[in-house]
Amino acid sequence: MNDSHSRRARSFGNVAEVYREARPGYPPAAVEWALEHAPGRDVLDLAAGTGKLTEVIAATGAHVIAVEPLEGMRRELAATVPGATLLSGTAEQIPLPDGAVDAVLVGQAFHWFDQPRALDEMARVLRPAGIVGLIWNLRDESEEWAQRMTELLDSADVVSSGVDREAEVLAAHERFGAVEHRSWPNPVVFDRERLRAWARSTSIIATMEPAQAGAVVDALADLADQHPQLRDRETFEMPYVTFALRARRTG
Repeated sequence: MNDSHSRRARSFGNVAEVYREARPGYPPAAVEWALEHAPGRDVLDLAAGTGKLTEVIAATGAHVIAVEPLEGMRRELAATVPGATLLSGTAEQIPLPDGAVDAVLVGQAFHWFDQPRALDEMARVLRPAGIVGLIWNLRDESEEWAQRMTELLDSADVVSSGVDREAEVLAAHERFGAVEHRSWPNPVVFDRERLRAWARSTSIIATMEPAQAGAVVDALADLADQHPQLRDRETFEMPYVTFALRARRTG
């Protein structure tokens, strides 16, 4: 991980409150699918953030252990999902013994990891035949205005998760079997205030100088005010699609 990538990864602790308020949640169907073949219901939510995924896992009746490195994120998670076991730790050094859980789920974070080391650790803490599930919420850019939003963020060199590449990394790891994938529509209602908060929760804007960050946030708000598909609407649906990968520990 280079210095810029590392700085962005750490930036989420400074925007934890707006992250919790503005980011989308996860469809229960995605979590149920990821856990479908897990040998039990002890589940690790790795890089759990503010608990967006944790709360959906907990709603399945699973016992959830949430591991998160950033104090600001852990503080929000503790308030969001008080029943979860919350630990400070990283994907590369998971603070659990060998064979501690039946599944490891990762929401919106795998692209921040040292992936080979993280997968080694996931395999270590999984029980035999345990499941790893990687989940993302990504924008569907079939709408022209959503493409324009991406262009505005790409002008700031936004980090992209690259689901296809992540699937290849998981498939190449010697301790996991065949990778399966599914997707679900996950539209989320936004207004201008939530759009601004969402923008501030992104790592690239969180690490900008304040004047530059404000200009990008204003440009996104202007898009909502001026684009013909959005300008006369108080609210609009952000066209998210939830993508999930799963694989079973085989070694």
